[in-house]
Amino acid sequence: MKYYSLNHNAPQVSFQEAVIQGLATDRGLYFPESITPLAPEFFENIENLSNEAIAFEAIQQFVGDEIPTETLKQIIAETLCFDFPTVKVEEGIYALELYHGPTMAFKDVGARFMSRCLGYFNKDKKDNKNTVLVATSGDTGGAVASGFLGVQGVEVVILYPSGKVSDIQERQLTTLGQNIKALEVDGVFDDCQDMVKKAFLDESLAHHNLTSANSINIARWLPQMFYFFFAYKQLKSQNKPLVFSCPSGNFGNICAGIIAKKLGLPIEHFVASTNVNDTVPRFLEKGNYDPKPSKATISNAMDVGNPSNFIRIQEMYNNDVEQFKKDFSSFSYTDAETLEAMQSIYKTDGYIAEPHGAVGYLGLKKELKNHPNAIGIFLETAHPIKFLDVVEPALNVKLPIPTQIESVLNKEKVSVKIKTYEELKAFLETV
Repeated sequence: MKYYSLNHNAPQVSFQEAVIQGLATDRGLYFPESITPLAPEFFENIENLSNEAIAFEAIQQFVGDEIPTETLKQIIAETLCFDFPTVKVEEGIYALELYHGPTMAFKDVGARFMSRCLGYFNKDKKDNKNTVLVATSGDTGGAVASGFLGVQGVEVVILYPSGKVSDIQERQLTTLGQNIKALEVDGVFDDCQDMVKKAFLDESLAHHNLTSANSINIARWLPQMFYFFFAYKQLKSQNKPLVFSCPSGNFGNICAGIIAKKLGLPIEHFVASTNVNDTVPRFLEKGNYDPKPSKATISNAMDVGNPSNFIRIQEMYNNDVEQFKKDFSSFSYTDAETLEAMQSIYKTDGYIAEPHGAVGYLGLKKELKNHPNAIGIFLETAHPIKFLDVVEPALNVKLPIPTQIESVLNKEKVSVKIKTYEELKAFLETV
């Protein structure tokens, strides 16, 4: 499989090169040259397959022969070492819980898969280290820190916006030590993401072999399609159309879901549910793509003003907005609406949704009016404990502390504060 830049001004590369480079030399995101639908028999028999077997079939064509079959299967087994349950919330609506991994966020899958791919590619390069440079608006940092901790030949530098991630999220990315370094940026997520992209194009940093573990990296992004297959496997017996609502910030998750649909997964409709950072809902309503600086919300992992992955979604629909709208809707919700949804879900159904899941629920409820016979699935992307400062007072509950979280609560935070790209560059020279 070859990958091309969506800016169309860089050479095509292999899977390995795309993973290691992260971003193309023309600053474009990489995209696979082809997407071949899976055989109908695969979907007919999917309920009899293990999650590992499903994931292998889904991703094998994108890896090609660059990782041996048995090694790829081992990487997948180590990636998918936890459950992905669909939990009935109310009649016709399910939560797909993606937070049962080591850092209790959906990004554990992409981070674990990418770290193991990079570890395989580095196995014979004793003196040639890679530096993983990643921006986080919340959960990416912790998942990447956990996934890459101790990986041979890899240094990890995580940029996060000061004061704009939850306390638990911050602890998960600042307390591990070893090959994990955290930079606390005076700014918002978009500032962090812009610094990362700028560093990739800085020729004076080429000797660091920079790559990204944000969803701009294909090895972080593509495995997210597994979730949609797993949900279909669990709900297939109901023999109803499926509508998925994804809480959306950088749009990597929903973009991976569209890849799953292109592979043949029978998904009727997607909803990108956003908070007040509404670049995509405004685009669908008015027709012009007008990114704005991000605003802080209680669903902080979606505080993204210029979502990187939306260009990949546009590519899959040949930039035809009308065709795109047949498969895709996007709605925006305020913090007040989010809190009201959390309270309503808990009061009516006894289900504790965190802010991102609640935004997903709101978008799903709205879109299901157009699909009365469908099953609706909203993605619960992180455990409520990661947002206990919001969840506990909103629902008047006391959340038990899971083991995964307890392990970081008493560790000392270690971070370096920066304001500018020049300070990032100077720090990288010390790594």
